[in-house]
Amino acid sequence: MYAFEIERPTTLADAVAALGREEAQALGGGQTLIPTLKQRLAMPSVLVSLSGIAEMRGVSVNDAGLLCIGGGTTHGTVAKEAAAHYPGLADLASHIGDPAVRNRGTIGGSLANNDPSACYPAAALASGATIVTNTREITADDYFQGMFTTALEEGEIVTEVKFPIPEVSCYIKFEQPASRFALVGVFVAKSADGVRVAVTGASNNGVFRWSEAEAALSSEFSVGALDGLSVASDDMIADLHGSAAYRAHLVGVMTKRAVAGAK
Repeated sequence: MYAFEIERPTTLADAVAALGREEAQALGGGQTLIPTLKQRLAMPSVLVSLSGIAEMRGVSVNDAGLLCIGGGTTHGTVAKEAAAHYPGLADLASHIGDPAVRNRGTIGGSLANNDPSACYPAAALASGATIVTNTREITADDYFQGMFTTALEEGEIVTEVKFPIPEVSCYIKFEQPASRFALVGVFVAKSADGVRVAVTGASNNGVFRWSEAEAALSSEFSVGALDGLSVASDDMIADLHGSAAYRAHLVGVMTKRAVAGAK
């Protein structure tokens, strides 16, 4: 590690002001950022902790029927408090990392970092969620812009995520055993408007929607509707854990399992 200052604001306004300092960076639960700092992939001079901002925590359903989750809400809280409203999302949260990670990591931090193997980006994209910041609202389709890249501007904070609640949904991931990150994770969400399928962990471009599977499942929501469909391996990640072809194959397998488990 290296020397840096840390600020602990208790209000969103104070956090925004603190992020106005030169080389300041927001710190959520730190489950992605801290390892990044250790590897010198980021070297901010000031960390602004968001963990003490009560207005950014909590799970509720608003008048429009959207599940609203504060950006500072931990994975463990989402797993418990979203279960009655959006079981597919709650189940996803319950399998992120281990208990230590789930009790520190936050949904806002995960979405802000947009790790290519993180689980929440698939949930947000498949759900057609809206990411709310201190300045605006961004649809998930516009928010994710590539590996570790989002529409967030400098000093912008994810304060809330609004999820439309689908009729049925399911998230299935093939884990890397040590990290529990997804080698491939697929979230399937069926609503009155059709089916959305989002894939994480597989592509060099980060989370993406599998449009061919969406079209097939919107016509017939069954495992058989996916027979014969596959994704190209051209843009898939290839590393010591799996080849590009292996990940492309897993996309099809995990999508079928997600459809079979949707409820």
